[in-house]
Amino acid sequence: MSTVVDDAQKQMNKTIESTKENFVGIRTGRANPALFNGLTVDYYGAPTPLKALATIGVTDNRTLAVTPFDVSQSAAIEKAIRDSDLGVNPRRDGNVIHVTLPELTEERRKDYVKLAHEFAEKGKVAVRSIRRKAKEDIESATKDGDYGEDEGKRLQADLEKATKKATEEIDTLLHTKEKEILSV
Repeated sequence: MSTVVDDAQKQMNKTIESTKENFVGIRTGRANPALFNGLTVDYYGAPTPLKALATIGVTDNRTLAVTPFDVSQSAAIEKAIRDSDLGVNPRRDGNVIHVTLPELTEERRKDYVKLAHEFAEKGKVAVRSIRRKAKEDIESATKDGDYGEDEGKRLQADLEKATKKATEEIDTLLHTKEKEILSV
């Protein structure tokens, strides 16, 4: 039988994974194809993820190469990259679009650290929300007689441990990402 705590732990793990994905999209000093994860291109009138329209590779530490599957969409892909909030200016070389990432300034690094803190805080808020819902479910089940008093208290203690572990993991991810961003 799956308990309320097990379900809450699964949801918390999904939240941690989501936070990791958000962190991947934050730029560090190195080029990373994941920077384009949230980027959509107007593909024949429909917003389509860039990674569905092209292969993205790293040519060196600061340069990404975007190779469209449909060459006729090169201009639309180039426009989407230029209009993104990445602050880059793509250039086309035949069928390949080269994106050179500028050096990060100290101010921009601090902005990215703030963004990482926002993502971490959103993750922690989601974890606390999961805890609150699970706690309400445990209290309700205890009140209805599904769990005894001792069992309800044990489940709540397990829930607190799971919550603490999840928030600590998010803090560890944040600390690692912060180091990555600030290393020159």
